[in-house]
Amino acid sequence: MKVLGIYGSPRPGGNSDLLLDRALEGANAAGAEVERIYVRDLKISGCLECGGCDETGACVIADEMEAVYPRLREAEIIFMAAPMFFYGVPAQLKALVDRSQALWSGRRLEKTLEQRQRYDHGRGYFIGVGATRGKTLFDGSKMMAKYFYEALDKSYAGGLFYTAVEKKGHIRDHAQALQEAYDLGRKAVLGVRP
Repeated sequence: MKVLGIYGSPRPGGNSDLLLDRALEGANAAGAEVERIYVRDLKISGCLECGGCDETGACVIADEMEAVYPRLREAEIIFMAAPMFFYGVPAQLKALVDRSQALWSGRRLEKTLEQRQRYDHGRGYFIGVGATRGKTLFDGSKMMAKYFYEALDKSYAGGLFYTAVEKKGHIRDHAQALQEAYDLGRKAVLGVRP
């Protein structure tokens, strides 16, 4: 089974990175083949909303996103993790998500409306971390994750969300959160509903 981790933070070794590391360790321990994408290392333009993918399902922009598309398609499980910036994900990750419009266009071309009610290519999870304690801190990002995964023909299976975690590495003080991330990765591969 192929598992892909998408590191959405611009800060290496931050709290969302550490949680995603643990989730991928759990997935690997359950027998999955694990790959990683560090969005901060990629040069990805934002979507131009040009309509170039409408008839083909292929993006017309030539940049490092071209190497990401096959990895998004091939992964049976995707874990995406990010800190919250102003109640949303960082711009680097949002660019990757927005550029997946091409995959949505491809899905629309390949499947009827009725067929699009099911998801044939796996599942996706989201791990969010934020400094504030706002009750709606993750609401927008959860919706973004749901529709991102739908564009990839994957079901959104939920995730883990932690508030009041700000300083780099502070999540290490939360052993339960790190264990929950490990368990999420393991259970996702084993097909256990987290």
